[in-house]
Amino acid sequence: MNYKLSLVLLLTLTALTTMSKTKTVSLRIIETSDVHGCFFPYNFVERKPMDGTMARVNTYVNRLRQDYGDRLLLLDNGDILQGQPICYWSNYVKTSKPNIAAKVVNYMRYDAQTIGNHDVETGHAVYDKWISEVNCPMLGANVIDTKTGLPYLKPYTIMMRDGVKIAVIGMLTPTIGCWLNEKIWEGLAFDEMVGCARKWVKHVREVERADLVIGLFHSGKENGLVLNGAEEDASARVAREVPGFDIIFYGHDHTVHNEWIENTDGKQVLTLDPSCYALNVADAQVTLTYDRGKLKKKDIQGNIVSIRQEDIDQQMTNYFQQEIDEVKTYVDRRIGHFETTVRTRDCFFGNAAFTDFIHSLQLKISGADISFNAPLSFDSDIKAGDITVADMFKLYRFENQLYVLNMTGREIRGHLEESYDRWANTMQTADDHLLLLNDQSKGDQQRMGFRNYSFNFDSAMGIDYEVDVTKPDGQKVHILRMSDGEPFSEGKTYKVVMNSYRGNGGGDLLIKGAGIAKEALNNRIVYQSPLDLRHYLMEEIERQGSVSPKAASNWKFVPEEWTVPAAQRDRKLLFGEQ
Repeated sequence: MNYKLSLVLLLTLTALTTMSKTKTVSLRIIETSDVHGCFFPYNFVERKPMDGTMARVNTYVNRLRQDYGDRLLLLDNGDILQGQPICYWSNYVKTSKPNIAAKVVNYMRYDAQTIGNHDVETGHAVYDKWISEVNCPMLGANVIDTKTGLPYLKPYTIMMRDGVKIAVIGMLTPTIGCWLNEKIWEGLAFDEMVGCARKWVKHVREVERADLVIGLFHSGKENGLVLNGAEEDASARVAREVPGFDIIFYGHDHTVHNEWIENTDGKQVLTLDPSCYALNVADAQVTLTYDRGKLKKKDIQGNIVSIRQEDIDQQMTNYFQQEIDEVKTYVDRRIGHFETTVRTRDCFFGNAAFTDFIHSLQLKISGADISFNAPLSFDSDIKAGDITVADMFKLYRFENQLYVLNMTGREIRGHLEESYDRWANTMQTADDHLLLLNDQSKGDQQRMGFRNYSFNFDSAMGIDYEVDVTKPDGQKVHILRMSDGEPFSEGKTYKVVMNSYRGNGGGDLLIKGAGIAKEALNNRIVYQSPLDLRHYLMEEIERQGSVSPKAASNWKFVPEEWTVPAAQRDRKLLFGEQ
C-alpha cells in the first residue's frame, strides 16, 4: 500500500476513534410560571390587548425548536388555573369541556408541569379533572395522599434526550393550610420541601442515575410564611442544603430571580424564576460533554427572557378562537350600572368607595356585625356606567368564598392592629411617610412599592375607629363605637364577615393579630358560602340594577394635620398624582 495512502487512512481512523470517544449534547430548557390564565394576547378583564401571554411564548419556543428539536424541554410551574376570566369560565361555567389550561399545555407540547397553590384553590373537582386532561407528567413529590402515604402526583419524571438522562423533580409550597380550607384539599398533605428534595434527589442520582437533575418548584425564593415548620418559600434553601440539583426553576413569589447559589458541597446551582403572567420565560442552556460514555463536563447558563416583543402565534390563537369568542361573550354581559367610578388606589389612604362597596355588600349578604376587607389590586378602577361580568373580576380578583367568624371585640382590635402595623408607618414628624413604603419593591408584582403585601391591608366596616399613626405598633387602632351608635365592647362576641383566604388564616392577621390559634379557626366559622364571593357580589348588583358606590366615613388616619398632607405626598410617589 502506498505510504501516503496509509497515512491518510491512519489519520482518518484516529479521528473517527476520537470522535466516537467524545460526545457533546446541547439542551435548552424553558420554564413558565404563575401564568394565571394569560394564555392569549387579550385581557378579558380590561377588554383590550395584553402583553406577554402563552401565544408569544409559543413563538419563542417554536423558534428554538427549529434548532434543538426534542432537545428543548418546556416546563410549567403551576398557578395556571386562576386569574383571567377564561380560567373561571373553564373551571366553573363550561365544566363539561376539557379545561382550557390543559388544552393550552397540550397544544404547546409541555414536557412536565407542577401544581400551584391557586390550582389547589379550585377544589378537587376542578384540579383532578385538569390533571387527568394534561398530557405531560404532573409533578408534586411533596403532595401526599393521606390514605396511602405516597405522593398523590408523580414525584419526578425521567426524560431521555440524545442519550442524556434528565430528571425533573416537582414540588409545591407546603403552606397550603395557611390559605385554603382543608375541604378543598381533603385527603392530601404537603410535606416540607428540604427533606422531600433530599429523598428524591438521592433516588434519581443513585437509582435512576440521572445525568442532569432539575428542580421545578412552585415555591418562592425565601422568607415566606411558616406552617408547622414548613416554609412557604424554600427554593433557595433547597438549592443551598440539598446537593444534587443542577438547576432549580421556581416561581410563586411573582418576582424575577436569576442567580447561582452555592450548595453545601461547594457546587454552584443555577436558580431561575421568570415571575408571572407569561411576560418572561426562564431559559437555561446546557451543554454536556461525554468521554467514552461517561459524563465529564456540564456547562450551564441561565437567563430571564422577556417575550413582550415576540410575535403572536396566530396559528395558536386561531386554534382557540372558539373559546376566545365564547369567553368574550361571557365577560361582555351587562349585569348592572354604576353611578360613580371606583378606584383601588383610594383604598390605601382611608375610606374608599371601592373597598366600602364590598364591605357593604358583605354585610348585607351575610347579616354580620362587622366586615373585614382589603384591596386585592394595586391600581384598578371600575368606571361609572354599565357594569359587565368583566368588571367583576376587577371588583374581586380571586375565587374566595364568604366566611363569617365569631370574634371577640379584643380579637377584632388585635386583627386591625396587625393590619395597620403592616400598612401604616409610625410617624415621628409631620414630614414622614404615612404608609410603609419600600423603593426596592416597586417592580415587585405583589408589593408594588409597599414594604408588605397590600392584600393584607384589612380595613373594617360596622365599627367607627381611628388609626393614630404617631402611636407605636400594636397601639394605633382606637375603636370608638359600633357604626349604628351602640357601644363597642372588647369582651363581647361579634359576627365578622371576611373572605375565605382571611378566614383560613391567610396573611396571619387572625393568628398573629387576633391571637387565634390556627387549629382553632375552624371552630370559629359559623358560615361558609357554597359559591365564591364574586358570584354573590354579581348577584346583588344584578338585583339592585343601578348602584352608587360611595366612600363611608367610619375610619380615618389621625392626627389629620399630619396624615392628610402625608397621604398626598405618598399618593404622588405611588401613583404620580395628588
